[in-house]
Amino acid sequence: MESVPLPIFSEIKAVAHQPKGWPFLRLGFRPFYLGGALLAALAVPFWVALFMGGVASSPVVPALLWHAHEMLFGFAVAIIIGFLMTAGKNWTGLPTPRGASLAALAMLWLGARITALTGPSVLYATLDLALLPLVAGIFARLMLRASNYRNLPLALILALLATANLVFHLAALSVLDMSVLTPLHAALGLIIMIECLIAGRVVPAFTISATPGLRIQRSAIQERLTLGLTALGLLLWVFAPAGVWGLLVLLVAAGLHAMRLWNWRPLRTRHKPILWVLHGAYAWIALGLLLLALAQIGWVPVSAGVHALAVGATGGLIIGMVTRTARGHTGRPLALSRLEVSAYALVMAAAVLRVLVPLLLPGLYMETLVLTAVAWSSAFLIYLWIYSPWLVQTRLDGKDG
Repeated sequence: MESVPLPIFSEIKAVAHQPKGWPFLRLGFRPFYLGGALLAALAVPFWVALFMGGVASSPVVPALLWHAHEMLFGFAVAIIIGFLMTAGKNWTGLPTPRGASLAALAMLWLGARITALTGPSVLYATLDLALLPLVAGIFARLMLRASNYRNLPLALILALLATANLVFHLAALSVLDMSVLTPLHAALGLIIMIECLIAGRVVPAFTISATPGLRIQRSAIQERLTLGLTALGLLLWVFAPAGVWGLLVLLVAAGLHAMRLWNWRPLRTRHKPILWVLHGAYAWIALGLLLLALAQIGWVPVSAGVHALAVGATGGLIIGMVTRTARGHTGRPLALSRLEVSAYALVMAAAVLRVLVPLLLPGLYMETLVLTAVAWSSAFLIYLWIYSPWLVQTRLDGKDG
């Protein structure tokens, strides 16, 4: 009996380990980063056109509520799902949704975005409410199977986000008699807590890995205090009447975040855009909490703090993470082009235009609103131009994912 040459065994093994299925549906970041970036690029200019009366049609909920909801539950949640369905695989070594199951999750997200504009409102609510509970359950099961209890709080936050979304739709449908802004503010607070948790791990780690010899020492007590007071301050802002307690807690939380960021050595990153965008975005968390604190006593409008957290912190951290993680998970080097750096600068410019310019020059509100939309949309169009081909193609190194 003739022996089979060893090279044949190698070829069989290589075929067995070849990635299967359409690359676009192999890992969660691919469809959700693409969809989230597309929504970010289109929805903000559309909202400004609605606000200025340049569009005759309107969403199924009032335009302001549509804008706030889609930026939170459409844009930010899409990126969070893409990140967690990708990071979850790395954290546990277990498979996350891919192929048909990933396509079903993405289609639920897309269906909600379409019916938000076309209706009927009950179908919009049904599709929109289905996604987050499914993702929370998938993520929780993944963490429990791997005994990865450290990341279980993220599943709880996803479940709370689903609850906030349910309250939003019940209030929008007049089933609940309450302000529809309350669940939207609660959702923003929950998203900020996710950012505080994830940024607290990755930003110092990325900074250390890119800066030879750098050491960052962190106090566990200070970390818990920072997260705890941030959660308390956001709870007071959302659910309690404006007053001195909200002012004090939010002021202290803002100071703790500023200290946390300074401990990460942000000045060491000024020549490394892939790092400074994360540090710069995180600074908006401290500033946003400060502005919310000042809003407690009427010194600034609440919208200043809201947009500092939504545009500066959330937009900045997202554009920084979707570039870095997409490069890594498509097998590309962490070396940015000038266009990608310009996308970072445009998001930071959008935050300044939306938050700080109206405070200093309120008479230029409409002009700054238009410029904000242009800067924001341009940043995510750049992302789509560069990354869309990568997100639908197999990895450069031929690996799965």
